[in-house]
Amino acid sequence: MKKYKVYGIGNALLDTEIQIRDEELGRLGVDKGLMTLIDDARRQELLNGLQGHLIKANHASGGSAGNSMIATALFGGPTFLSCNVADDADGDLYLSDLEAAGVDHPLRGDRCSGATGKCLVLITPDAERSMSTCLGVSEALSIEQLDPQALENAEYLYMEGYLVTSPTGRAAAIRARELADAAGVRTAISFSDPGIVEHFRDGLAEMVGDGVDLVFCNEAEACRWTGADSLDVASERLRSTARQFVITRGGEGSVCFDGTALAEIPVHRVKAVDSNGAGDMFAGAFLYAITRGEDFATAGRFASLAAGNIVAQYGPRLRAHDYAALRREFFGD
Repeated sequence: MKKYKVYGIGNALLDTEIQIRDEELGRLGVDKGLMTLIDDARRQELLNGLQGHLIKANHASGGSAGNSMIATALFGGPTFLSCNVADDADGDLYLSDLEAAGVDHPLRGDRCSGATGKCLVLITPDAERSMSTCLGVSEALSIEQLDPQALENAEYLYMEGYLVTSPTGRAAAIRARELADAAGVRTAISFSDPGIVEHFRDGLAEMVGDGVDLVFCNEAEACRWTGADSLDVASERLRSTARQFVITRGGEGSVCFDGTALAEIPVHRVKAVDSNGAGDMFAGAFLYAITRGEDFATAGRFASLAAGNIVAQYGPRLRAHDYAALRREFFGD
C-alpha cells in the first residue's frame, strides 16, 4: 500500500477574502470571476481601495492544489504538497496549516527569502469570486521542491493549471508528470481558470504531454480547451486529452467520465454565498473517494455534497471536524 493517496503540486498562497459589490469591482478594475496576476504595487492599490470592507476570512492557507490536498487529507486520505513559501511569518502560518491538516511537504530545512504568495479574493453578492494573486516566492516554485520518493509513493499526482504562468513552476509540473509516468503513478490536472486555458494553452499542453489519466475542469474551461461550443462536443473531444475527466457546471451539477461511461451528477442544492474554493473542494473530495475505491458516480455525488457545503459558507475550508462528519454522513464510516 502506498503512503500517500495524492501528491499535489501548486502555488502556496495566503487568502484574504472580502465582500464587495459588483460596481466596486468595476471601480477597482478587477475582472469578475477570473484570476488575475498582480504585483505588490497593484496589491497595495487594491487594499487601499478596499479599506472599510469586512474581511470574512484572513490569513488562511490557500492555493488551488493546497486546498484540494488539505481536503483529501482531512477526509482521511494522506497527501503531500510540493510548494514554495518564504522564510517569513506568512510562510510559517502556511506550513503550520498544512501540517495541522496532515499534509506532508518538502520544506523542512531553510526557506528562501522574499514574501510568501498572497491572494485577494473578492466575493460579490451572487457568490462569485474574483481573485487578484501576487505569487511572491511561489513564482519560483521549481524542480527543487519536488520529492521524487514521495511522488513514487503516491497513487495520484495532482497538478494545478495555475502553475503554467511560471516558467519554473511549469517545468516542475512537467517533470513531476514524467516521474509519475515512469513510476506508474496516475496523473491528474486541474485547468484552474478559463483565463488560464485561453492565455496559456500552449503551456498547459506541455503540462498535459501525451495525455493524463484525469482532468478536472469547468464547462467554460472544457469548451475553451477543446474549441467546442457545447458540453456534448467538449465531452467528446476531451477524451483525446484524458482517459477520464470531470466537468463541473456550477448550479447545473457535473458530468464524470470514467473511461467507459458518462455519468451526470446532480448539484447539492444550497443557498450559495461564496464560491471560493468550491472547485478545489470538489477535486479534493473526488480524489479522496476514488482512492478509497469508489466509482466515479459515487465520487461525483460525494464531491458535490462537499462543494455544496463550501459555497454555503465564507472561506475555502470547512471546520476540521466537518470533514469527518461529511464522510460519515455519506459513506457511513
